[in-house]
Amino acid sequence: MKNPVAVITVATTLALAGCAYNETLGRSQFLIVDDSALIQQSNAAWAETLRTQKVSSDAAQNARVRRVGTRIVQAAGLADRTWDYAVFEDASPNAFVLPSGQIGVTTGLLKLVQNDDQLAAVLGHEVGHVVARHAAERYSTQSTTGLVLGAVQSRAGDYSQAVGAVGGLGAQLGLLLPFSRSHELEADRLGVDYVAAAGYKPSESVALWRLMAQQRQTGAPEFTSTHPSDQTRIAALQQYIASRGWS
Repeated sequence: MKNPVAVITVATTLALAGCAYNETLGRSQFLIVDDSALIQQSNAAWAETLRTQKVSSDAAQNARVRRVGTRIVQAAGLADRTWDYAVFEDASPNAFVLPSGQIGVTTGLLKLVQNDDQLAAVLGHEVGHVVARHAAERYSTQSTTGLVLGAVQSRAGDYSQAVGAVGGLGAQLGLLLPFSRSHELEADRLGVDYVAAAGYKPSESVALWRLMAQQRQTGAPEFTSTHPSDQTRIAALQQYIASRGWS
């Protein structure tokens, strides 16, 4: 691109046009991606995961995820769509919820959690990302940042590679990663709301993250991580739960 000013102007226009207020979060969001596009991509990702990953045939495990997941989905106000559930044979403790209505949980997570309250905390957190439209917001921010950096890099001549590296790192550390940490804390708060509304024990969210912390041997400094430190997350959850008068 030969006119970075024009590109930056377009990016600014997109930012202004893409701002929308999210009542659940109590803040405005920058969104330039259509929900239907995300749903289409999510459906494709789910189909690929089912094709490439081994799905557990354990009836009890699958029934447990469906039971807890259904209660969380209902508490989040998302029961108006059809939901699919699957347990994947993977030793890593993990779970994901897709905007198109799919919930995946690994056998490693089911082995880690000590009760359904903790499983609900994980699913509540992941559903929180969906309600908050974090995927769309993250995509919108990354796309616009890439557009601006690409324009600047094209004018940097022999220094274009250095500008690209430094500019990309600066945007990543200064905007994209901190924003992702903000998303995680928002999803934590929403998840606790859904845990309580579904009849599970909110304080088990704190117990869950303590268990997760024990699984990590080492970790990168928080300022270079897309997730808050375990200590930050636990402290924020404790404060929020106490503010709501929950146990």
